[in-house]
Parts: sequence; C-alpha cells; structure tokens
Amino acid sequence: MGNQAVQINPPNAQLHLTTHGSDWLWAAFSIFALSLLIMVALDFMRPRGTRLFHQIAIVVLATATIAYFSMASDLGATPVRAEFRDGNATRQIWFVRYIQWFITFPLLLLELLLATGSSLSDIMTTLFMGIVLVIMGLIGALVPSTYKWGYYVFGIFALFYIWYMLLWHGLNTTFVAGPTLRSGYLRSAGWLSFLLILYPICWACSEGGNVISVTSEMVWYGILDILAGPVFLFVFLWHLRTVDYAAFGLRSGKYTDYEKGAMTGVPGAAPGTSIGAPGTVTGPPGAIPASTAGAGINPNPSVPAAGPATVGNAATTTGAAPTV
Repeated sequence: MGNQAVQINPPNAQLHLTTHGSDWLWAAFSIFALSLLIMVALDFMRPRGTRLFHQIAIVVLATATIAYFSMASDLGATPVRAEFRDGNATRQIWFVRYIQWFITFPLLLLELLLATGSSLSDIMTTLFMGIVLVIMGLIGALVPSTYKWGYYVFGIFALFYIWYMLLWHGLNTTFVAGPTLRSGYLRSAGWLSFLLILYPICWACSEGGNVISVTSEMVWYGILDILAGPVFLFVFLWHLRTVDYAAFGLRSGKYTDYEKGAMTGVPGAAPGTSIGAPGTVTGPPGAIPASTAGAGINPNPSVPAAGPATVGNAATTTGAAPTV
C-alpha cells in the first residue's frame, strides 16, 4: 500500500517519506483503528453514567487513527527548508501530526488528572501547558532559521510544568477513590512522563536538526504514539476497573440525572424527595408539612406557638416564632 500511496500522492519536498515509511504508517494506522474498535466495545460494556474515561480514550484513538491514515497516504505535510545538512534542501513537515497532538495530548493529561484531587484551575493550567508544548513544536518545525530553537526552549519550559503537575502536585493530592488508584496513577503518570522525554529528543533529531530521515522520524514518532496512546490508555483503564465511579464526583451526562429523577417521578429531582398531592411532603425526610406551615399549627409542641401579631390596625395569626 505504501508504494501506491506515494505514487498517487507524490512527495512535495526533497527530503520526503519513502515507500517503506508509508508501509510502517499503514501498520500503525491498523493498530490505532483496532484499538479504537476495542475501546468502543469496552465503552458499551460500561454502565451508563460511568463512561467518561472510556469516551476520552475513544476521542484520542479516533483522532490518532485519522491522522495516521493521512500520513500513511502521504498527505498532511508541507515543505520547509532544512536548517542543517543536505545543502538547504526542503524537508516534509507533517502538520497533521501536530493537529493530532493538539487534540490528543491535553486529553491524555485530562485522563490522568481527573483521577487525582487536583483543583479545576490546576487541571486547566496543565492542559494549557500541553497545548503550548504542541504549538511550540509546530512553529519551531515551520521556522527554517535558527530561531526555531527559541520555540523549542519555550516548549521545554511548558514540559517542566507538566512534569511537576504529574509527578509531584498530582501525586500529593487526595485520591478520593482510594490508595489502589494512587498506585495505578503513579505507574501511569511515570510511564507518560518518561515518554514525554523522548518526544523532544525526536524533534531535535528530525524537524529541528535534520539528523535522521523522514522515514526514521515516522518510525520513532509512531512507536511513541502507540506507547502513549493505546498502550497507556488500556493500562490506565485497567487500573480503574475496580474503582467506584461515584467516588470521583463526576456526572457523565444527563442520563445519570434522569436515573435519579426516575425514583421520584420527576427527571433530575434530588434523591429523597417525593411527589404527591398538594400539601403533602415535597422535600427531604423531616421537612415540615406544607399543610401546617403558616396555618397557626405548631409542628413542634416543645416550642410555644406564636400569638396574634398586629400589622397596622388588623390582628393576624401567623405560625412564625416570636421575634427576639
């Protein structure tokens, strides 16, 4: 398939993807596509309202599948003059890969951090740093001059913050789902953090320094994406298999609210309420009946009932306690 793809969509740069590189990308595409189908099946096996982590994984795998289909077809690249070696030759820069990472990398961080006790502000800041890391890589790859390394440094600083959140701050938060999830998070966060070291090294050897060929770049990035995608997601979700989803305090869609409301006859009603005839109990157990509130009847004999109260020239009877 690689030979056919390169012939139908000829390369647009002097340093370009080869037939063997396209064959590897088709193999990676098959891995992502198969993983996506398995994840969809696992998602349907979960009870409704407990599918958030699986559905995040589906979005990640679906995006990667489309991206690898494009790269295997020799599509989604633009020629950029290489800074080093090969006498100012142009090299294919695969912007479709950075579009994939722009979507998938923040979602991988979200998958991890939702399992911790991190605040919403900390999670949002970490996701922003993930986006910064990807954008800095894309801009640096498109810049043909030495200034590309300035964007590389900006991306490294964003990566330092991500490492801090994953390996220190997130690990030291309270895991509401128990110590079992804490150990699983430590292994998963350590695995992803180790892979994040290898991405900048690959960038420096490929788009940055033009040390390795485009085909070698595809093999390197492809292995990393498989390890950070299907392998990471399946291992992390395996750690979540025995965790009580309610412990996270998450609500996965309106179906959960409807299920609670079905017990009371009103979708979305809070637990412990009941619906009956007018004047009956409409709140949680222990609430004062509406038929007695304000009718001059003292629901609590131990507290003296209020006497007549004068409003203007008229005397009215209320059920409120005397004002002190």
